Amino acid sequence: MAKISAVNRNVKRERMAARDKAKRTALKNIIMDRSLPVEDRFDASLKLAELPRNGSRVRVRLRCKLTGRSRANYRKFELCRIALRDLASNGQIPGMVKSSW
Repeated sequence: MAKISAVNRNVKRERMAARDKAKRTALKNIIMDRSLPVEDRFDASLKLAELPRNGSRVRVRLRCKLTGRSRANYRKFELCRIALRDLASNGQIPGMVKSSW
């Protein structure tokens, strides 16, 4: 089980990323628009830099929904490999069987 503080920090980052998404997108569009004057684009980049870093979507870490583990996650199931294997072995995931050859 992951530290509760790490999981809570990630949840906070998800909330902040959702809250700041529109603002960041607008500023990035201004920065990438080559038809605008350089001063306006530079001001937009300064405003983007002033926004909190945790509001960026890249800072959100994919974590297991059951254990909070941050590594070896399957996006489709939102589970880590260990939890996925346990659930699959117990028959909790429909259609998933242990492979053997």
